[in-house]
Amino acid sequence: MAFIELKHVYKVYKNGVTALADVNLSINRGEFVFIIGSSGSGKSTLTKVLYREEKVTKGTVMVGGVNVSKLRNGNVYKLRRKVGVVFQDFRLLPKLTVYENIAYPLESYGMEAKEIRKRVLAAVEWVGLKDKLRSYPDELSGGQQQRVCIARAIVNKPKLIICDEPTGDLDPKMSREIMDVLENINKELGSTIIMATHDKEIVNRMKRRVIYMRDGVLVSDKEKGEYIEDEDN
Repeated sequence: MAFIELKHVYKVYKNGVTALADVNLSINRGEFVFIIGSSGSGKSTLTKVLYREEKVTKGTVMVGGVNVSKLRNGNVYKLRRKVGVVFQDFRLLPKLTVYENIAYPLESYGMEAKEIRKRVLAAVEWVGLKDKLRSYPDELSGGQQQRVCIARAIVNKPKLIICDEPTGDLDPKMSREIMDVLENINKELGSTIIMATHDKEIVNRMKRRVIYMRDGVLVSDKEKGEYIEDEDN
């Protein structure tokens, strides 16, 4: 059975906009998948239904054997513990240090301090920020802040990492460094990574599975694919 399975998924917003239209998709454990398409194509909505940031209007979403589409609101937190999310705008807490930002989700779960420290130190090792544990977000470069976000996403050892335009605000050099970190996590930890992106250079360089969305429809799904330019560009 696939790790992620979407069957006849629709998402229609209250304003009548159809963000997803009859999406059918299977993703195996350990895959690295790019989701591409123009703004408004549905790629971000597709990632959000996987961790119940958005609830589907119709259809079935299965993640690791959990029926996300039927999950009660009170149980969503259980799913979130198993999923790491990396955002374009970092979403770091400005008054907390790097260590505190990464530890924050674990503290909210009530984990013991000794185990939290062990996991935080392991996470910063993965992203190469051991020397920045006491720094605050505004003391870091954009690339370093994104590394903190990745460390926060992997600190709970998730089976699934979802990245929504993680290189969107970074220069090409920093973007490549971030992708090297994510690729290493995918290979060494075996985490499934799903990344929504506009970054043509990264998609073409990495030659991973590429899913192309347009107007809420899954138009193309290719192994070792390349970036597809939108017809109206």
